[in-house]
Amino acid sequence: MLVVAIVGMAGAGKSEVSCILENKGYTRIRFGDVTDEELKKANLSLNEENERRMRESLRQSYGMEAYAMLNLPKIDSAIKAGSVVVDGIYSWEEYIFLSKYYGHNFRVAAVWSSPNTRYARLVQRHVRPLTKEEAYSRDSAEILKLNKGGPIAMADYTIINEGSLEDLEKESLKAISAFEKQL
Repeated sequence: MLVVAIVGMAGAGKSEVSCILENKGYTRIRFGDVTDEELKKANLSLNEENERRMRESLRQSYGMEAYAMLNLPKIDSAIKAGSVVVDGIYSWEEYIFLSKYYGHNFRVAAVWSSPNTRYARLVQRHVRPLTKEEAYSRDSAEILKLNKGGPIAMADYTIINEGSLEDLEKESLKAISAFEKQL
């Protein structure tokens, strides 16, 4: 069984790749659901400012590997039934935590798109849209405060997402095929 983590900047296509894997039988676990759940508990609206504050607050409380720790029971439960795709590892510490915990069964696929492509997507996104300025601010905060660059740099496979959804699916399936052959 595999635990495949999908990494990348906002708007790169992480959720699209995760859905492609889910359609191939992987159980999908979105790390950001923890943020959404905590915002609902605190009776706060889902918006970029609240989401950022909550992400940073959780990491202050639990450390930079917070999302890996908080989602570990879900991953462990899901892996009993088959392979898992983790939508959105953000920090180097989460990468290290999951890499040590799952060892040889852990793989990382980075989804890359240029900032211009990502920002254009984020403005048009129906769920959690961002302005170009908000997207740039989020990029800066995630790189500087959340150590997001490390997992992207250390990915086992990089998927370039500058084209169509069909192209993205082809590249995603190549990544999964490569990972499955390595087991």
